[in-house]
Amino acid sequence: MTKQKQTIAVVGAGIIGVNCAAQLQAQGYNVTLIDKDGVGEGCSKGNAGHFATEQVFPLAEVSLLWQLPKLLFDPLGPIAISPRYLPDALPWFFKFIGNMFKSKRQHNMLALKTLNQNAIKEYKVLLKAANAEHLITTKGSLLVFETKNIREVEKYYHAYKNEGVAVVLLDRQETLLLEPNLNNNINYSLYFTDVGHTTDPFLFCQAIAKYAFSLGTKYTKLSVKHIKYREDSIELHAENQCLTFDKLIIATGAWSKNLAHQLGYKLPMEYERGYHLNINNTAEQLTRPIASAERKFIITPMSHGLRLAGTVEFAGLKLAANMKRAKNLKINAQFIINNIPLLADDQISDSQCWMGFRPSMPDSLPVIGQAPNHKNIYFAVGHQHLGLTLGAITGKLISQLVQCKQTDIDVTPFSLKRFN
Repeated sequence: MTKQKQTIAVVGAGIIGVNCAAQLQAQGYNVTLIDKDGVGEGCSKGNAGHFATEQVFPLAEVSLLWQLPKLLFDPLGPIAISPRYLPDALPWFFKFIGNMFKSKRQHNMLALKTLNQNAIKEYKVLLKAANAEHLITTKGSLLVFETKNIREVEKYYHAYKNEGVAVVLLDRQETLLLEPNLNNNINYSLYFTDVGHTTDPFLFCQAIAKYAFSLGTKYTKLSVKHIKYREDSIELHAENQCLTFDKLIIATGAWSKNLAHQLGYKLPMEYERGYHLNINNTAEQLTRPIASAERKFIITPMSHGLRLAGTVEFAGLKLAANMKRAKNLKINAQFIINNIPLLADDQISDSQCWMGFRPSMPDSLPVIGQAPNHKNIYFAVGHQHLGLTLGAITGKLISQLVQCKQTDIDVTPFSLKRFN
């Protein structure tokens, strides 16, 4: 069967799914993009808009162990764990702690580096084809420091530099020359020169989907409940519908665990609930993303204004969002940037706040590759904080795997086999 006649379902129309669809359709496959909500309606809509290729370090590090007790008692801190959800999260945390060992951490870091290395380059190729190059800006980003002394900041600097990340250490004056509206509280910053951002993540995702549709990709709004696998076909069952395809790409983010389980696979995924707060009509105050080393959040200039994003909350998929976490970001922002509107909580509308689910693996590596026991099913899930960043490179790797071509990088570290 030639690829021109092969039908492929991409389930999940977030940034990972639309990239997979666009890359596969461009290779001549007959692609259908399927999602229960709509294109880009999840984390792809509410993320920080930061192409964070500098983030080469896995999240599992020993220093977090000493912070864990405090996290349980600070519901509005940068990292929070719901006491009600803690028993459910413990198996994931045990695996997470296991990835803190030096050898595993080094292995995971090297794998992340290979993914990040060409992430923005692959986007530029895709965006040029989609006539959407204006949706990415590569002015770098800043990681700012308020309280850490120069020796501590230099440790950060050398850690990134030693891993090949393009970074410059700036003092207060040099930092303010780049971003004059930053607060004088900031003493130092790391300037990551090669990273980028988009001023509208939702539009960015929509633009790639639009490009896929222009090539012939079809879209179906559907909630896939069950997968029936045969050697020569795959049936996707919804409540009153059954669709048949030759191949399947699972790109369902935080909702992937159930589909993996149906196929007999363990997928140790946890759901980091991330929040954002939009401050409107303030975009001109910054020209690039600003992350706070001490406060663990990021401010990104968007088309509407500024987006304050970050925080990690472990509370599962079912508990109600705690929008105080989003509103609390405005307090931190006042220490980072001048002239932020002093809004009381009751002055912040519901539309300014958002919560989404980051699909996170205990080793900080996504699952990208062919299902171990199902030759016509592929996974592209678990990108944690780097979904936007790794969309294009993931789409390209999936396209190469489907075509049985040699991949640009070794995808072995990302295989689902590591958990099964």
